[in-house]
Amino acid sequence: MVDATQVTDPCCRHGEGPVWDPRTDRLLWVDMLDGDVLTLSPGMGEGPALSPGTERVNRHHVDTVAAVVRPRASEGYLVAVERGFVLTDAELRPVRRLPELWTDPNLRMNEGGCDPAGRLYCGSMAYDVRPGAAALYRLDADLEARRVLDDITISNGIAWSPDGSLAYYVDTPTQRVDVFDYDPETAVLTGRRPFVRIAESDGSPDGLTLDAEGGVWVALWGGGEVRRYAPDGRLDVRIALPARQVTACTFGGPELRDLYVTTSRLGLTDPEPAAGALFRASPGVAGLPVTPFRD
Repeated sequence: MVDATQVTDPCCRHGEGPVWDPRTDRLLWVDMLDGDVLTLSPGMGEGPALSPGTERVNRHHVDTVAAVVRPRASEGYLVAVERGFVLTDAELRPVRRLPELWTDPNLRMNEGGCDPAGRLYCGSMAYDVRPGAAALYRLDADLEARRVLDDITISNGIAWSPDGSLAYYVDTPTQRVDVFDYDPETAVLTGRRPFVRIAESDGSPDGLTLDAEGGVWVALWGGGEVRRYAPDGRLDVRIALPARQVTACTFGGPELRDLYVTTSRLGLTDPEPAAGALFRASPGVAGLPVTPFRD
């Protein structure tokens, strides 16, 4: 078991989607349903200090929903919002809104990540979690979004193996992490199959990330932990957190050896003091650098 340290106060209603930006040496994540992108900078920033240590948290409002944030290869950031995508400048100020992908007010974007070629994959969900209502989209360098998977309920974590040949993906109610064969040249997902199955009593799979050894780190919503599964599917590391609703994780910090973990207090009716805080662990393995969106 690896220990986790609380880095911030419970500054999020629904913290999600952490990503490390090596250009600025800072962590970004989202307070999804408040439409905000948060940044964590050691001893820097203009906002109030929200952490027990030296870090500072700054909040940037982007839209009604901010589901995913990724650095752009050109400049600034790409943010998935309620029904599509927004391009921002380096200060996270919106500069261009792409066309909405749907008009149904009952659907929103939820989670995503960039493939090894810099295409963004991002999936949706229904606010009422209606089965099969969601889809997975791919945003290419031409800023056109293409629908690549249908009949999804809660599109969640997606990440690629170190060599780019495998894509790991979560549709949360399936209680599985699935794996696809992937060709970064053609951007084709094939051969979908279960990688690991998670018992409902252990929580539900949410966001995920991979390390440099090909290990798959999965956040367990309702389970209060992050798990590492070796490339052969064997469970070999567990990180317990004092918050049940663990949402996502990513590697960052010097040499990408810190694992940052987001949590949520959404819908909680009983007191849980750490829910909504950001956590950090040192699991003894390095992560993979983020692939920026190549526009």
